[in-house]
Amino acid sequence: MIRHIVMWGLKDPAQTVRFRELLESCRGLVPGMVEFDVGSRATPLPDGLEASCEVVLVSTFDSLAALQAYQDHPTHRAVGAQLGPMRSSRQVMDYEF
Repeated sequence: MIRHIVMWGLKDPAQTVRFRELLESCRGLVPGMVEFDVGSRATPLPDGLEASCEVVLVSTFDSLAALQAYQDHPTHRAVGAQLGPMRSSRQVMDYEF
């Protein structure tokens, strides 16, 4: 299993809802996608919590091939092109478990 985590900072946090909608359009794109969870930080943050990103994607794939198929999928690529101008930062972590 491969866990694929991506976190984004947005240029304009008011775009969080649109950003999430675009990400959600990638749910179920390929066989082997086991989990696909999109979250956004609470606004305002509760006391004592901090956040450096506005949106996170936690997804799980049953193989590296499934993750690669997701990354190469035309819908994923089109969504990525729309998200790019909206983001100020992006961090990615993939790991096997």
